[in-house]
Amino acid sequence: MAHHKSSQKRIRQDASKRLRNRYYKKSTRTAIKNLRELTDKVEAEKFLPKVISMIDKLAKKNNIHKNKASNLKSSLTKHVAAL
Repeated sequence: MAHHKSSQKRIRQDASKRLRNRYYKKSTRTAIKNLRELTDKVEAEKFLPKVISMIDKLAKKNNIHKNKASNLKSSLTKHVAAL
C-alpha cells in the first residue's frame, strides 16, 4: 500500500485513466467488429472514416501501437473495397 500522498494520488489517476482507456479501446473494437459484419458497400464506406478516426486516436494516445493501427486501417480498407 502506498504511503506517500503523491503515490496515492498517482494510483487514483492511473485507475481513472485505465477505465477511460478501456472504454475507448473496447468501443473501437466493437466498431471494427460492426464494420466487418456490414454487407452493404455504401454503408460500409460511410462508416469506415469514423472507425479509422477512432483507431488513429488510440494510436495517438499510445493505447495501441502505431503499426497495429496501420495494419488495422489497411485491412479494413481492403475489406470495404472488396465488398
